[in-house]
Amino acid sequence: MKPKELLKESLKTYLEKRLSKVEADIFLLAKKYGVKDVFELDAKVKEGFFTEKEAYEDYFTLDNLEAERDKIKKYLEKL
Repeated sequence: MKPKELLKESLKTYLEKRLSKVEADIFLLAKKYGVKDVFELDAKVKEGFFTEKEAYEDYFTLDNLEAERDKIKKYLEKL
């Protein structure tokens, strides 16, 4: 295997593993609140299902995880 191919395959493997971890974390937070994404969590907070204080940290964590997931997917598409 050529060094460039090895580097590319290594990066792809790392990104796929990282994507798996990020998606698992998203799943756990989404399940905790019974939502599918950060927008639905925001809507549930506004509707009073959860207080802002209760969901504050998880809201930003979920938002960051979704952004990271999107970045990783874009990187994988480029490989």
